[in-house]
Amino acid sequence: MQLERKRETAIPFWRDERILKILGQIVFALLVLIVGALIYQNMQAGLAKQGISLSYSFLNGVSGFDLAESAFPYDRNSTYWQAFLAGLLNTLSVGVAGIVFSTILGVILGVARLSTNFIVNRLATFYLELIRNLSLLVFLIFWYLGVFLKLPRVKDAVVWPGDIILTNRGVGIPWGIPTASFPTFRLILLGGLIVAIIVFFALRAYSKRTGRAPLTLLWSLLAFAFVAVAGWFLLPVKPLTLDLTFVKGLNLSGGKILSPEFLALTSGLVLYTAAFIGEVVRAGIQSVSKGQVEASRALGLNSFQTLRLIVFPQALRVIIPPLTSQYLNLVKNSSLAIAVGYPDVFYVSNTILNQTGRAVEMISLVMLTYLMFSLLTSVLMNWYNQRIKLVER
Repeated sequence: MQLERKRETAIPFWRDERILKILGQIVFALLVLIVGALIYQNMQAGLAKQGISLSYSFLNGVSGFDLAESAFPYDRNSTYWQAFLAGLLNTLSVGVAGIVFSTILGVILGVARLSTNFIVNRLATFYLELIRNLSLLVFLIFWYLGVFLKLPRVKDAVVWPGDIILTNRGVGIPWGIPTASFPTFRLILLGGLIVAIIVFFALRAYSKRTGRAPLTLLWSLLAFAFVAVAGWFLLPVKPLTLDLTFVKGLNLSGGKILSPEFLALTSGLVLYTAAFIGEVVRAGIQSVSKGQVEASRALGLNSFQTLRLIVFPQALRVIIPPLTSQYLNLVKNSSLAIAVGYPDVFYVSNTILNQTGRAVEMISLVMLTYLMFSLLTSVLMNWYNQRIKLVER
């Protein structure tokens, strides 16, 4: 009898929501695959009519063009693949530098926007409202043509303290040249990194055990710096020799020369993205209840301690998700490098496309490159977001 009642009350599979959800996902996935296959077949048929077949073997051909900047030795006798890799590394260098410096400036602007000092507050507000309402492309072109190309000519170069040379051909900074002891110094730096990680986790365990909050990151960095400095002075030969930039004819030579294109693109992206990050930080800080601040003041914490120990840890849960979007925008906006002549991955790919006519292959490589950058950034930020999110019972 009970079996018969269960059979009578059992929901038919075509009305079971659990089964319908699974079936819906399967049908949607099949539709996506079918549409993708149709698009691919249509593309192949179109290319076949033009006598073209999909292949990436052309990347092994000689590029025949030079690049103004490359992280490794490159000339016009290098392959297309090496040219593409040089552009990819250039994009990566702009993205990493942009994320680091825009975060620092954005946090400063976000805190300044909430400052009780009238001048600081008004200046931060003016900057945020001005930059956020500008076109990034126009801003980059202005920043390149109106600032970096207007620096003094090489013969009238301006020398800043620290032997930094400013010209319209680039900015030269002192740089280190590796010596015979540099491989040993790299091992010392690796050891310093291990020591810093140990100090970091030891201080975190101490914080959880005692309830106190030491400057974990600061002490970890100091531990790394101590090992590095000790290794520098203990080695019989200094691992690096200082190479200074100097004027040679109509160009700069020696040291590390940062091109106007790189500086314009990186600084432009930093200044532009920092304005949006500043608003994200401001909103995150204001999401923390004022009672938390009042309670911290009642415990005798000063403003910096309140911000570091009470406000910011809670604000991060609100800041991180939109901050991830700003990081993704910065990396994708770096494709505007073509406007200032910086050889990023899009600029190089466009040159290769014009020479070879391989539009599908090059566009797919560019899309895959930006997709990988975005996915890697998202994975790291989502991992961090999971670590700091509020755990509810």
